[in-house]
Amino acid sequence: MELRFSEKASVIYHNIFDYPLMKNELSIWKSGKNIKGKIEIIHKDNFYFLKGREMIIKRRKENEKYSKNKLKIARKAAKLISKIPTIKFVGITGALAMRNASKKSDIDLMIITTNNTLWTSRLLVYGLLLISGFKLRVPNSKNEKNRLCLNIWLDQSDLVWKNKDRNIYTAHEIAQIVSIVNKDKTYEKLLWGNKWVLNFWPNAIKISNMGFSTNSPQSTLPFLEKVIFKIQYLHMNKKITREVVTPTRALFHPKDWGKIVAKKLSS
Repeated sequence: MELRFSEKASVIYHNIFDYPLMKNELSIWKSGKNIKGKIEIIHKDNFYFLKGREMIIKRRKENEKYSKNKLKIARKAAKLISKIPTIKFVGITGALAMRNASKKSDIDLMIITTNNTLWTSRLLVYGLLLISGFKLRVPNSKNEKNRLCLNIWLDQSDLVWKNKDRNIYTAHEIAQIVSIVNKDKTYEKLLWGNKWVLNFWPNAIKISNMGFSTNSPQSTLPFLEKVIFKIQYLHMNKKITREVVTPTRALFHPKDWGKIVAKKLSS
């Protein structure tokens, strides 16, 4: 089977993450952007991968097994978190969203809260998870196995990624999100606000225009929320490198994977 250029580009992209694509996934993850490189692609056992990278087939199969237990933990945690009234959405992100989590990897979650409650909600979520016995990832700790990593927090008034952060990697991360808790169509609002994702991965997700506004109106931050935000910000301020920490958004990604991926794709 001769692959179209958009399919070859997708195989090249997913190779970065040791993820060989199956035949049906070539269409789902068809790339909408030009990726340079004349690289030979091999087809074996229903998987497509770059020449010399056959070992990632076994790795993907192993990771799918490891991911099953991690998904159970994620769903259990999400069910608990959803009991907090201000929580509007909980989704799985990162490698686990693609069922490609290794044995030692953590469990990445995205959480969206109601307007002006992000930092109060974050405090309640961590407290509830800790007293319920869930293991949470500790910064700079090498012990990540099966620990919850709550690394994306969004206020529902701030769902849209800015132009400077829109790239093939970020688009894929948004497209691969697995929705677990979804109140008041918050997941659909997230996708509608970030429909630019389709420029990079046109077939990965379906986005419907349901009359959503780009952002919900944001009112003045309540006093208590402002205090809780300042306390948490002061606690983490010295540790911040390239993380995003604002009253309506917290993205804890110390590595700039957008630049890392762009460099790999251009080499």
